[in-house]
Amino acid sequence: MTKFLHPGALLLALLLPFAAHAFWGDDELLPADEAFAIQAEMVGQDRVRVTWDIADDFYMYRSRVQLHSDTDGVTLGDPDFPQGKLKQDETFGEVEVYFDRLSVTAPVERGAGAPEEFVLRAVSQGCMDSRGICYTPHTQKLTLALPAAADSAPGDAAPPTGEQSFGGGGFGMESDLLDVDEAFRLETEVIDGNTLQVHWEIAPGYYLYRDRFSFERLDGEGVALGEADFPAGEMKDDENFGRVEVYHDGVTATVPLERTGSEPTAIRLAVGYQGCAEGRICYTPQTRELDLDLPAAAATVAQLSADDAAGNGGDDAAPVTEQDRIAASLASGNTLLVILTFFGFGLLLAFTPCVFPMIPILSSIIVGQGEDITTRRAFVLSLVYVLAMALTYTVAGVIAGLTGENLQAAFQNPWILGSFAVIFVALSLSMFGFYELQIPNSLQSKLNELSNRQQGGTLTGVAIMGFLSALIVGPCVAAPLAGALIYIGQTGDPWLGGAALFALSMGMGAPLLAIGTGAGKVLPRAGDWMNAIKATFGVLLLAVAIWMLERIIPTAAAMLLWAGLFIISAIYMGATDRLDVDASGWQKLLKGMGVLLLAYGVILLIGVAAGGRDTLQPLRGVALTGGGTTAQAQVQGIEFKTIKSLDDLQREVAAASNQGKSVLLDFYADWCTDCHRMEKNTFSDPQVQQTLANTVTLKADVTANDEIDKELLKHFRIPGPPSLILYDRNGEELRRYRIMGYMGPEEFAAHVGAAFGS
Repeated sequence: MTKFLHPGALLLALLLPFAAHAFWGDDELLPADEAFAIQAEMVGQDRVRVTWDIADDFYMYRSRVQLHSDTDGVTLGDPDFPQGKLKQDETFGEVEVYFDRLSVTAPVERGAGAPEEFVLRAVSQGCMDSRGICYTPHTQKLTLALPAAADSAPGDAAPPTGEQSFGGGGFGMESDLLDVDEAFRLETEVIDGNTLQVHWEIAPGYYLYRDRFSFERLDGEGVALGEADFPAGEMKDDENFGRVEVYHDGVTATVPLERTGSEPTAIRLAVGYQGCAEGRICYTPQTRELDLDLPAAAATVAQLSADDAAGNGGDDAAPVTEQDRIAASLASGNTLLVILTFFGFGLLLAFTPCVFPMIPILSSIIVGQGEDITTRRAFVLSLVYVLAMALTYTVAGVIAGLTGENLQAAFQNPWILGSFAVIFVALSLSMFGFYELQIPNSLQSKLNELSNRQQGGTLTGVAIMGFLSALIVGPCVAAPLAGALIYIGQTGDPWLGGAALFALSMGMGAPLLAIGTGAGKVLPRAGDWMNAIKATFGVLLLAVAIWMLERIIPTAAAMLLWAGLFIISAIYMGATDRLDVDASGWQKLLKGMGVLLLAYGVILLIGVAAGGRDTLQPLRGVALTGGGTTAQAQVQGIEFKTIKSLDDLQREVAAASNQGKSVLLDFYADWCTDCHRMEKNTFSDPQVQQTLANTVTLKADVTANDEIDKELLKHFRIPGPPSLILYDRNGEELRRYRIMGYMGPEEFAAHVGAAFGS
């Protein structure tokens, strides 16, 4: 993407070389022609290759390279660039740059009467890395002879477009290089409906990199690519990439296919690879697109999952993740079974921490209607809330499946969460009787008749609350949700996936519907009991507000808010009052509950003062000794290294692979409730820590949900946190061992141990 430079930044770039000259002197800074030594030659009849040898500690900007012809009758086309490295530049921000060497090719177009030679004008700009000194845009000119069109011979064929030179051999030795498709002959064979074999015949004196292979399905509904299986290669000390695994002579990869249907189908496959001529040059990464016809599948993923569940998969069979099994079940063809299954999943998710806070929200809406509410009215309000929540989940899920954009994550920012918390506080204070929330008197009389007949305003408000609750209260990822999104993303079919999501949401809402309707049936009709019920739900709304603020405020502040809520509620419950001799059993029960809340509130205060940072275990790591309270070291969890971008991840995975270590990547966000559960319960478990002893643990913090976060999530096609990606010691992702959603310590240790063979 082209970026416009701020005039001040451009002026700074122009003045820096002169400032450097005054401060360091000429002997400290190479001339531009030495820092970026240029060479050029014609390759074939109609292409020119321009190469810059970049001195150590210097780099060139990709966006500042231009090639022109200063000779009439000769023009140059757009150059082909190799992939550079992303760098956070002080002058231009994030830019693509090149170190060591840059080689580009460009088409040469000759008009009628073109001369036998032409003048090439190359414009470029670069910097000295260690000192941040940037040269002014630099122009270099070279005169090149144009080969006659009739003089070329088959043996003088030019290397392929986009070839990148890395030194060794010199330019005079490159004329005999093979075309990339001759150096690496690609053949593909469909073994059966579930297996592909991709073979490269490698010419003598050439090799392919093991970690540069890639496979991507471009077209073909109902087909997903499994993890490709490669034979062991040869280890090589490569001058470009260090110690790497390579293949000589030939290599064959076996690619398993995961089918959601058994009928014959056609797919389009993109195959990527990169190789080099031994001791001479490296070709740029290559991609070839292949059209393949698949026969009927021997077994679909759904069938394999059923066999696995029945114990027929064999001990050595690779597992299928829960979300993949669920995605495969959507293609079973039995729509009614799919709907019922996802409704059942929703019932199981209804009382998880991500959904549970909706219970006091809906209940407070029912209670807020007053003592005259009927059971029928309570059912209608609950149904409107649940339907709005379900429709929102469905629409947001379909959008996430088709585009990868998670609407729920977009709503997890301090302003929205803070505003929603304020709304809950305002609603809770009205429950306590401080004021009544109502429309202005000037409008109330005009809408009164319509309100009495239809209650339209109330129903609209409840629907809005259901919509906001779905987007803000529960943004967690679980395997059923991920499975539906995987199905939508792979097939592009939003209808069945959307129906499954709606059934899932209605399953989550069914307990809410029952609780809301029941509240309308058992609600006291008048008296102090009604005031007590309202006050109770006022406290619950305050609890929901604090629960939401926990995502954006420090843990110590949240613990203080919880302590204040518990202590004040305990006082209102009579925890500090003396009971009469003839007190009823209900009064004694209420006082006992108040004493418990008071004690826990005081413990929270002690925990905060002593350095505790866990609301559920405020004294965790705090030792109470005879003379006072001393803070001990918190129980140590797993230390994660935070990465931001895909480049960061690839670098860390490569480094871990060189050390013979596996990698675990944890997608985390501050607003993800299950992420905090994983930290407190799973990653602090000694058995889990022992299982990950030889594993590099990385964390992708996607709290900000910015463009880099979205790109990383889209790369893995996951809807959001918590999600965990595992890599083996060779740096290959263990696709079938992905984890989406919360997993307890025992199950997690067994799962990861099976993945890493420990």
